Amino acid sequence: MSRPTVLTHGVELDARGIRTEGGPRIVLCASLFYFRLPREQWRARLEQVRASGYTCVDVYLPWNFHETAPGRWSFEGRRDVAAFLDLAREAGLYVIARPGPYICSEWDGGALPAWLGLDPELRVRQHEPRFLAQVAAWFDQVLPLLAERQYPANGPVIMVQLENELDFFDCEDRTGYVTALRDQALRHGITVPLIACSGQGDIEGATGDVPGVVPACNFYPDDDSPDIEPEVRRYAGLLAERDLPLLITETNRRHRTLRRLLASGASLIAPYLQSSGWNFGYTPSTGNWGEPGNFMSHGYDFGGYVSSTGAERPEYAEGQLLARVIDALGPRLALATSALPRVGITADFPTSSSPSALDLDEGGQLVAVPHLGKEAGTAVVNGVPVAVAPDSCPLMLVDVPLRPWGYDGTLTLASADLVAAAEGVLTFSSEVPVTVVVDGTGVEIPAPVAGAPERATIEGLILVALAPRDAVRLRGVDRDGTAHVGDPATARATGTSVDVREARRRSQTPAEKAAGGHELPPTLESLGVYRGRGTYRATADLTGVDELLLVGAADIVDLSIGGAVRPTIAGFGAAERIDVRATTGPADIEAVVEIWGHANFDDARLPALRLGALRGLGTLWTVRETTDVSALWSVHGHWAGRPAPVRVLGGWSSTRVGVPVTYTREIGSDTASALHLKGVAEPVRVSVDDGEPFTVHTEDPWVLLPAGTHRISVTVPHHPSGGGLGAELLGLDPVTGWTCSTQDDESLTAFATEAAPGPEIRLPLVLEPGEEAWLDIDLPPSHDGLLVRLDGSRIRVTGWAGGECVGRVWVGDRPAFSGGDSNVLWIPSGWPGLTLLVRGAAGPGDAELRTLWLESPDS
Repeated sequence: MSRPTVLTHGVELDARGIRTEGGPRIVLCASLFYFRLPREQWRARLEQVRASGYTCVDVYLPWNFHETAPGRWSFEGRRDVAAFLDLAREAGLYVIARPGPYICSEWDGGALPAWLGLDPELRVRQHEPRFLAQVAAWFDQVLPLLAERQYPANGPVIMVQLENELDFFDCEDRTGYVTALRDQALRHGITVPLIACSGQGDIEGATGDVPGVVPACNFYPDDDSPDIEPEVRRYAGLLAERDLPLLITETNRRHRTLRRLLASGASLIAPYLQSSGWNFGYTPSTGNWGEPGNFMSHGYDFGGYVSSTGAERPEYAEGQLLARVIDALGPRLALATSALPRVGITADFPTSSSPSALDLDEGGQLVAVPHLGKEAGTAVVNGVPVAVAPDSCPLMLVDVPLRPWGYDGTLTLASADLVAAAEGVLTFSSEVPVTVVVDGTGVEIPAPVAGAPERATIEGLILVALAPRDAVRLRGVDRDGTAHVGDPATARATGTSVDVREARRRSQTPAEKAAGGHELPPTLESLGVYRGRGTYRATADLTGVDELLLVGAADIVDLSIGGAVRPTIAGFGAAERIDVRATTGPADIEAVVEIWGHANFDDARLPALRLGALRGLGTLWTVRETTDVSALWSVHGHWAGRPAPVRVLGGWSSTRVGVPVTYTREIGSDTASALHLKGVAEPVRVSVDDGEPFTVHTEDPWVLLPAGTHRISVTVPHHPSGGGLGAELLGLDPVTGWTCSTQDDESLTAFATEAAPGPEIRLPLVLEPGEEAWLDIDLPPSHDGLLVRLDGSRIRVTGWAGGECVGRVWVGDRPAFSGGDSNVLWIPSGWPGLTLLVRGAAGPGDAELRTLWLESPDS
């Protein structure tokens, strides 16, 4: 056995896998997040994971969920992570704890507190003293909770992850940063392995190659790709060279793919969000998907084996089946090493371009044969034709000694999953005929059907074949081959939908907190609002003004000018041109800005999608004049000589397609100005006054300039088939003299949960753009909670129940949303009352809430 690279109290890692005090093991791990579930459901969800055959849960610990304001910590109620970890131990589960400081997870800011962005010198996720001091305060709170619950002494925690997918982020000193995190963990007594996961395969980029930090890998392949195995084997080999196992800390949820990962050498397989949940309240991020960006739904569900409401999907049984295979092979599989099949494999169906195998401890191989098609097929394994079900990946055994199972011979080939092995009896699971060859003698067992096992014998060795639905309920097999199968699970009853047309409308609205006067609009975070909303008010003289330019507005902005409410702005900070020709003279301006999440990724294309970006109105400018500046750019690059040719922007002709060309000219304005680069298709590089170049994207092709004359350089790859570039300069004057007021999440929740009976109304409820209504709804009792669907148009709805904000729904024309069902609110069982804040939006047609539907979760 190789010398272990990582040996900790009770947990040992080396190239042959993971060992705990219970021995070597393959670990199946399901994400299960306490912060996305009601506390009263924690135990049941943990037990549900354990019943699936998975032996571990991975759990993020979101910093900003526990530090709700600077220096204000909460570890109570739904934030009592210590209680969650204790329940995991009671359920018989290991835990991989992931305290960040950054977690991603489509969570508000990736869990980095919003106020960090208020310090212009603090640089998140860097080896920088201001940030590390804030991280130390978080680790001082959370790491002792983990240290007290480490395996095996006092709890279930077998690994602690530092950071998360750092290889996606431009960290300047990875070694210094990860070393600082490691040292804090060690100082707090973390003795289990410290791991750091790579999001795109850059092991050094994720770990800084810091001693004592174990690299892990996240894989999100196309499930139907034939090339998964060689990619995964490469990383298994790279880590084996370091005497480490392949730990897959995130991956897809489909068990056909998970089997391929297992056969390619993974010792830990942790499909992300295998057990789904909910984004309660103001916790979702603004995201890293879309064109660019999107908003996250209240539902947080990517199709895992357990739905957000707790329903078990077909993949749940697939998990149980895979767990039985792992248990049946035990240490033989847990100590296996990555290899290639030693037998020839061909197939008449789409399959892997390079199948994987594992050299089993004590001899033989496990070979994965994925069927990536939809029709039944045949594979030929070592010259033997075997049936393979469509959309499956049987784990076939080849040349495996049978002596440990009481038979003096060799299992030459078994074409189906081995789910149980005892003295003289082998039990397989399959939905197609099973081929078994022992010492050269073969037999084909007919395809079993549910409730009717098939049997065969080879010289005294009893072979049993079960249908998959029986295999997951297998309780035991007698020495004569009699299989004992438990009763099928009882499905939950599904209730009917209830149409709600009555509500009580409150006559009062929550008070706003005055936030003073400001020359320019401040960020909401600077006003103490980290989750919630704010209102900005000013007056501007629009005489002779045709348009305004709004720069940096984020997240959701309802802008009213001269009493006319404009369509909602949700541009993630992109500059917005606003036509005001219909308004003249002094005009009142009001903007209501709602925070729908801070960015959880670092997307440079738009200002509000940068990690750590703040929220608020941004800056509103009146456009004084507009000048076309597309001409008179001097050309530098390719064969352009001196004196530099003068062309229109993007107008240089060359045979060197894709090679950068730089265009330069002086641009001046006696006020602040905005340079608009029109027609940007690919990112271009811009520098001002020969300063450091920066990138301008098609999503936000603007450059703000102070008053004066500036030398502008635009570098763009030569693209003769492109649409061409243009440029215009907008002279600007800022709108000043703003007064602000705020409503944070706590004040809104306090108002929503106080008793305030109002007059009864009947739906539909029609609202003017920008008008709000607070409604109280009576809910019937429910065992599994209620889904609330809203039928209407042009409304945004926030819901509260049980003293907590449940979530938000946007009905009608809206930006892109991701996650689970973006059209529902879920009210957990036992959370009394339902209060809705309904806000009308501008646009064609009425802003209207027509009805609510209450539904029981699906069985």
